[in-house]
Amino acid sequence: MQFNYLASLLILSNLVSGAIVPQAAMDLFNFVEEVELESNLNLDYINSKSFEDLPLVNTTELQELITEEALLARAEKLYEIAQFSNKSYGHPTRVIGSKGHWGTIGYIKHELKKLNGYYNISVQPFKAFMSEIYKINATINDEIPKSLTEMDMSPSTPNKEPVYGNLTLIANNGCNEEDYIGLHGNIAFIKRGLCPFGEKAQLAARFGASAVIIYNNEQGDIRGTLGVPPEGVHVAPCVGISKDEGDLIASKLSNGEIINAMVLVDSFVGPITTVNVIAETNHGDDENVVMLGAHSDSVTAGPGINDDGSGTISLLEVATQLTKFKVQNKVRFAFWAAEEEGLLGSNYYAENLSVEENSKIRLFMDYDMMASPNYEYEVYDANNIDNPKGSEELKNLYIDFYNSKGLNHTLIPFDGRSDYVGFIENGIPAGGIATGAEKNNAENGEVLDRCYHQLCDDLTNIAWDAFLVNTQLIAHSVATYGSDLSDFPVREISDNVNSMSFAYRGDKLVY
Repeated sequence: MQFNYLASLLILSNLVSGAIVPQAAMDLFNFVEEVELESNLNLDYINSKSFEDLPLVNTTELQELITEEALLARAEKLYEIAQFSNKSYGHPTRVIGSKGHWGTIGYIKHELKKLNGYYNISVQPFKAFMSEIYKINATINDEIPKSLTEMDMSPSTPNKEPVYGNLTLIANNGCNEEDYIGLHGNIAFIKRGLCPFGEKAQLAARFGASAVIIYNNEQGDIRGTLGVPPEGVHVAPCVGISKDEGDLIASKLSNGEIINAMVLVDSFVGPITTVNVIAETNHGDDENVVMLGAHSDSVTAGPGINDDGSGTISLLEVATQLTKFKVQNKVRFAFWAAEEEGLLGSNYYAENLSVEENSKIRLFMDYDMMASPNYEYEVYDANNIDNPKGSEELKNLYIDFYNSKGLNHTLIPFDGRSDYVGFIENGIPAGGIATGAEKNNAENGEVLDRCYHQLCDDLTNIAWDAFLVNTQLIAHSVATYGSDLSDFPVREISDNVNSMSFAYRGDKLVY
């Protein structure tokens, strides 16, 4: 009898009730994988000859093994897995804690375990924090601000009911304790800037604010996050509004006008255990590790086939085809969890490296959103002055590849929106590519990914030509550095701490 892996995952996931899958579910997924491997049915194992008998990885040959058909097949499987969440969420999703995400973890491990010992596969459990904002409301002088915006990781107002009070204008952007004197019982009105939103909400709570309204200090949305709440620290419920509306209200408060306000937040903020999956070649120089990663989770709203199913698929396909070659330097593939909650998985990994393990990682390459439908070929604009030495070399590798194909590219900033952050902050050279999210394409003026963080990020939301090109580029990066690092800057102990500050954690502003 043929073993149907996806069907078995679905059956097991349906045994678990509720939206948050407990640890026991992960054990069940592991059991299913072991049963299939033991059954030895229809598994495409690599030849069992020793790694030393394989040819050294070559970029041209590795790229030729990457096909659009293989990428499509993996995308279809990932969408099937996202549908495991339909009963709990009402739609496909691979958000952490969902059946769709545990199914994704199981699929990643299953695909890697098929490769007959080429990789050492491990999981790294960690505690993440999930945040779901179900409802917000606010009034200022009995009018709802037109620009009212939720703040990720905000707690609910007491009993999920409105709180009322006069607005108190907080001085100096609200970054110091003395700014909050006399606040008790009122709603704090704070300008964005100088310190993280989370610090403002914590200080406001300490001095008795019933809620916080933060107004922007620049034009545009204030999509922010309060960050992971410190253990035992109270955080005030928080919403945001625009600069234009905020400046007008701040001016009135400065002139002594009394302004009443109401804030309502209905949310969930809570811990959940999830896992990173790490696969490292079982041969190659372990003093010179080439590392690359993509995130395995989606937002709650949709299946995330582009964001970042595309990166997950690219890494799996490159990892599979790499088994036909040997490498000179160890190659480590990482599949991060909880990127959408604020880069939690990759940050946890990087921050918990020992000094010795940190120094062995020569570089990290981030691959997030490889196939946006109205794509541009984006390269992180790294340099060796502001970023760890070697980051500029990564940028140049990507640029040279696109130039060799006659393709235009766009440089984008290291602003904190993907999983390179923890590596740069810990002194590890980093780079990466993307195809764009909510911004407009410079050539045609249309949004790069019209389904970014939406339900429609499904199989129809993929640019297959860009997907193929970028997966071949990932193969090129692995072949280049997996075979030779002699021209790449040597890591230095002084690189192990980097002071670069990032305004974002994922797609949310931090300050």
